[in-house]
Amino acid sequence: MPQGDSNGSSTQHAAKTRRVPTPGKATILAIGKAFPSQIIPQECLVEGYIRDTKCDDAYIKEKLERLCKNTTVKTRYTVMSKEILDKYPELATEGSPTIKQKLEIANPAVVEMATKASLCCIKEWGRPAQDITHIVYVSSSEIRLPGGDLYLANELGLRSDVGRVMLYFLGCYGGVTGLRVAKDIAENNPGSRVLVTTSETTILGFRPPNKARPYDLVGAALFGDGAAAVIVGANPAVGQESPFMELSYAVQKFLPETHSVIDGRLSEEGINFKLGRDLPQKIQDNIEEFCRKLMAKSSAKDFNDLFWAVHPGGPAILNKLESTLKLSTDKLECSRKALMDYGNVSSNTIFYVMEYMREYLKDDGEEWGLGLAFGPGITFEGILLRSL
Repeated sequence: MPQGDSNGSSTQHAAKTRRVPTPGKATILAIGKAFPSQIIPQECLVEGYIRDTKCDDAYIKEKLERLCKNTTVKTRYTVMSKEILDKYPELATEGSPTIKQKLEIANPAVVEMATKASLCCIKEWGRPAQDITHIVYVSSSEIRLPGGDLYLANELGLRSDVGRVMLYFLGCYGGVTGLRVAKDIAENNPGSRVLVTTSETTILGFRPPNKARPYDLVGAALFGDGAAAVIVGANPAVGQESPFMELSYAVQKFLPETHSVIDGRLSEEGINFKLGRDLPQKIQDNIEEFCRKLMAKSSAKDFNDLFWAVHPGGPAILNKLESTLKLSTDKLECSRKALMDYGNVSSNTIFYVMEYMREYLKDDGEEWGLGLAFGPGITFEGILLRSL
């Protein structure tokens, strides 16, 4: 069962708005998150994974131990459990056609987590769920018709005429895409309130390790499960809503001829990922121009004048970003903390970073910042943010 956040997401955020929102600009009004009940300390992962997959290969175990240390992750949450493996022992059998079983597990789990995160967010927002006019639902972890957006609307008791948008299989940049879409909806539909919900599980990619699939071990060492939600709206109601971040300007860009660097394919066994070793370098080679385009819309003159909410795809990407843009060591602290506490939770993770950033910015923090995420394409998603 997913658990709501115990550190403030499910309670009303009472911070005062320090800056006046720009009329007509979309703002983030509330945030929430939720996780499965299984928590995995990183130091326990290797033994558990080797046991659950019945792997007796010493080389694989040693490599996984090394990867776990390099990720900087300390804890993660997972839907996978002993009860699931007892019910579906074929999940731990190499070559088994288990997509049907995995979807039986993932589809309801993803909506359950999304519902929990959304309820935490709505509680913090302080208005009735029926005031939500649109949903933007983001996931790379379920496949069905109708999609999770409809199931979520039913679970939350939303109006039957709520406008629904599904964003499927975008991977790690999906959360920022969701914000960009919500921004467009909020700014072009006066009075609208948009619930953006992301929910992910690694169930679809679970399989025994194999030397022919080295990225499976990277996934086992790095990725986690969870959900997040934000409510986006323009012209917040004074005294009723508490905006903490403005979505000023959004850009998406893909890098031509890089579509094979991050490759995901569905098969009868689930989803198979391949990740090119040159991903951090590709990001490094293109990130400065992308960030300058965003920063140019603000009053900031230097990258260190900004706050940085970056999706932590892994420590190598954060390190490349920090060195290329010559950022001071504290600029990516919120991203590194989210990676340490939750792992890479795909589209959700940017919201865990933003929640930490909200606390960081409480006391006279920077006014302008960038929200960034990278994923298949290679796709860059960026939003110029303004702290309120």
